Amino acid sequence: MQERDQLIFVYFHLGLNYKEILQILNEKHRIGISLCHLKRLLASFGLYRRKKYSDLLDVAMFIHEQVQESEQLNGYRWMHLKCLHSGLTVRKETVRLLMRALNPGGVNNRMKRKLKRRDYIGQGPNFIWHLDSYDKLKPFGFCINGCIDGYSRFIVWLHVNRTSSDPRVIAGYYIKAVIRNNGVPLRMRGDLGTENTHTAQMQTFFHRNDHRNTFIYGTSQHNQRIESWWSVLRRENTDFWISLFQTFKKDGFYTGNFIDKNLLQFCFVKLLKREFQNVVDTWNHHKIRPCKYEGNVHGRPVILYNCPRNEDTLNFLCPVRPEDVEACLEECLFPEDICDKNVFDLACIVMRENHLDKPEDPYAATNLYIELRNIFRNKNGAMITSIH
Repeated sequence: MQERDQLIFVYFHLGLNYKEILQILNEKHRIGISLCHLKRLLASFGLYRRKKYSDLLDVAMFIHEQVQESEQLNGYRWMHLKCLHSGLTVRKETVRLLMRALNPGGVNNRMKRKLKRRDYIGQGPNFIWHLDSYDKLKPFGFCINGCIDGYSRFIVWLHVNRTSSDPRVIAGYYIKAVIRNNGVPLRMRGDLGTENTHTAQMQTFFHRNDHRNTFIYGTSQHNQRIESWWSVLRRENTDFWISLFQTFKKDGFYTGNFIDKNLLQFCFVKLLKREFQNVVDTWNHHKIRPCKYEGNVHGRPVILYNCPRNEDTLNFLCPVRPEDVEACLEECLFPEDICDKNVFDLACIVMRENHLDKPEDPYAATNLYIELRNIFRNKNGAMITSIH
């Protein structure tokens, strides 16, 4: 009972409607309750969609705080979903009007952009996963790798790390997703880079009795689903970080050398991981609007992925044997260091000696980065040279 109530509470605040909550409880968690029972439970929790709206000042303050950081790139639908995730009950139209008042520049910038879509037809969830690396932040030491389900557009994984070129690291992302889903997709698609070799071999190994091509190689430009989603990530998040780090470079606070890159990782990587997880959660639970192109389904990615019977299709997930997963785990790498270990240890010592706090937002991280950089350059030149 406690687990069921907790799941209902979580899915309500993720923005799912009553029908979608019932579907995902039944399909994913094997919990069956009636609509009337669900409404009674939500009422007992004090959760409502169309009454007991949050105070307008609280909503305005939340949006104001969000648009000070990378969320300034978000549209009003995305921001409305973030309000729901934060426990605020508010109309979408109210969020739209507040966004226009609090972030007029961002609204105007979004209105200027145009997007041309190509047709894409997916068979069903887990029919094909698209994986790729995103290199826009790589010059600053942040290597991003992601994977999306071609049918539902559900984000299977999105990770930021020190490298995206080590095939053992990418294979680790893949195996974690396999364990989480208890199966592998029917097919995968990735580019010809060496970083995908282990993943391709593992995908083929899991399908060794299937004579079809289960890993499709091609150029990044033709890996349509994930390439399209990178534009979403940039629009909703990474534009902020690209602009911030370019400012560091322009103002002489970043040269791209070993110390600058590792200090940037030390100060910012945890913030990036947290924000990327927020982007994934918001994307997977937002509503994809109907599209004129044939074959593109609409709805919430999390529902399309977990409840395929609603769209009269199949889940193409292929089960795997535990011993096969164990064999593949031996070829994977799961790095935990956020930067070079020596730089990390030295930075922690400097923070303790100078009573510097861990950053909780981009501006605190910026101050910490500049402070550490100055200390490293002015007082620890010999030690830095030995580290490098």
